[in-house]
Amino acid sequence: MFPLRSSERVYSTPAITITLIALNVMIFLYQATLRPYELNAFVSEFGIVPDQMRGMALITLFTSMFLHGGWLHLGGNMLFLWVFGRNVEDLIGGPKFLGLYLAGGLIAGLVQIVANPYSRIPTIGASGAIAAVMGAYLIKFPRSSIVMLFTPLFFFTMDIPAPIVLIYWFALQFISGLWSLGSTDYTGGGVAWFAHVGGFIAGMLLVRLMPARVRWRAWYDGD
Repeated sequence: MFPLRSSERVYSTPAITITLIALNVMIFLYQATLRPYELNAFVSEFGIVPDQMRGMALITLFTSMFLHGGWLHLGGNMLFLWVFGRNVEDLIGGPKFLGLYLAGGLIAGLVQIVANPYSRIPTIGASGAIAAVMGAYLIKFPRSSIVMLFTPLFFFTMDIPAPIVLIYWFALQFISGLWSLGSTDYTGGGVAWFAHVGGFIAGMLLVRLMPARVRWRAWYDGD
């Protein structure tokens, strides 16, 4: 199932959300121009490789947020960022939203390193940072609902309370992460479950330090 939209209105242009989506798309388009060996070298250099996290390699905690492994990976992440990011940015403002996104992604990367410290496979993707946005959304909009698209057997939409959507998503990441601990593979790829878990919790905590801004709405009486 995929989120399509939130029941919460947006009262301002989500400039940071749009910019982050555009930046991720542009970098992925650049990745698509690389030959396979060039792409492997690019991902190895700018993705998080837990077994090599020393010195200047720490910069990959940030650069890895802007790399993706394929069109589905990119599209899914950007859809979640658009649905949940607009409302969070609208509520706390662009600068604080950017701080939340980057700090959440950083914490997500660190949690993944702790969970799988000897992996030699690059971890890439914006999902840790987006998980932080989702955690923030849960705290700030607990009474909202999300229009979800259900696939693949039948295509239909349904309004579901946001806490159900988000807590179910978090529980799936957490359980999958625990399951993966018993079958850790240092030479093969996989989903960075604990990056999602760490990012989500970070977003829930960080957004409490970011008070809502005043959102101006004009009300007019008829002449």
